[in-house]
Amino acid sequence: MSEIMDIINAFKSECACGRKHAATIEDVQIASGLVHHVGEILRNNGFSENLLLIADKNTLAAADGITESLQGFHVEYKLYDNLRVADMEHVEEIESMIAGRDISVLSVGTGSVNDPCRLAAARQQKKLCIFATAPSMDGFASYSSPIVCGGFKSSYPAKSPEVIIGDTKILASAPAALKSAGFGDMVAKYISLVDWQISALLTGEYYCEKIASLARQAVDELMELADKVTVEDEYTAGKIFEALLKTGIGMSFSQNSRPASGAEHMIAHLMECKELEEGIVPNFHGDDVGVCTLAMLEYYHAMASVPAIRAQKESVDWEKVYRFYGAMSEDIRKLNEPENIIDEVSPELLEQKWPEICQIIRSIPSCEQCREAMRKAGCKLTVEDIGKTEAFFAVCTEYSPYMRKRLTLRRMHKMIRCL
Repeated sequence: MSEIMDIINAFKSECACGRKHAATIEDVQIASGLVHHVGEILRNNGFSENLLLIADKNTLAAADGITESLQGFHVEYKLYDNLRVADMEHVEEIESMIAGRDISVLSVGTGSVNDPCRLAAARQQKKLCIFATAPSMDGFASYSSPIVCGGFKSSYPAKSPEVIIGDTKILASAPAALKSAGFGDMVAKYISLVDWQISALLTGEYYCEKIASLARQAVDELMELADKVTVEDEYTAGKIFEALLKTGIGMSFSQNSRPASGAEHMIAHLMECKELEEGIVPNFHGDDVGVCTLAMLEYYHAMASVPAIRAQKESVDWEKVYRFYGAMSEDIRKLNEPENIIDEVSPELLEQKWPEICQIIRSIPSCEQCREAMRKAGCKLTVEDIGKTEAFFAVCTEYSPYMRKRLTLRRMHKMIRCL
């Protein structure tokens, strides 16, 4: 049994948070040469002999040998040229191929290939296996799927796969750029965990220390491997993949992306939406997220240096916000009207809890520490590195807090007056 399955089973016991944690993941296999044993693993886990394999040309090429391993299955294929952005049309295409049939789904690839499969399989109640081709993001075990619909990127409740397979030989030989993007996505957990804890402190939002500790352990472990991320080494690739799975499992247990997505992801998602409006294919998700994380680390630690604050009710020019979002404005309006997440925050409580908030922020590494680790891991580090202008980055940072119904420290910036 893998370490990951040990973690999943350990979470099934009573938890101090008061919730019973459950996961649909039944088997996680991480070893060298597993691409030649995929069919055997699927049979052992009760998958239908009818199989829909979904990939793009790049990910299927990376998984050389997988089709031969599926002898005895009736395999249908949905093969994309180069699937970089998952949208609702992809979900509906996959749904139409599996609805009302005795069939299981095999997703071969990473984020943009996996995400529509996760949502389609959930909607049609089909078994799902993800065969990872690169350690490029943390969503392999996730319960949710970020999908673009009508130009707006939202996270939809989906399902975790029943089976996850990582062939360390394939993971190790993945392009260095994908590995670096995965590292950038992981460093973001420092901000997301701070945001989650602060929200729990101020609003009573559900928070599980056990889940948060699992995600923190995963990113801490990965930071220690920073200088090995781009090296073609199977042991390191396997450890990186395990770290990515841990945060995905945390999302599954919390039933949302709270342990892995905070203010930094909102900025990245908004930049991606704005680029899609212009017909621009966004960067690898982890590249944008990593740079946004560095910006938020700098901002959060600067705020933590302020010993006391005065807090006030938020004042927002909503018409200006909606003008900025343009075609996405109705989606944003629904997230902020009639109930606004910031209304749950008492200015008096914010002032009172400020020293504790600063302590929470100081518990994570500094911007300088994370930047150095990301440099070792070959990550993009600056706004220029990710092909954005400073003006574009600044305006997306300003308006990003309104695109999720989720409290973050950045969301409260209009409430805070530094003394």
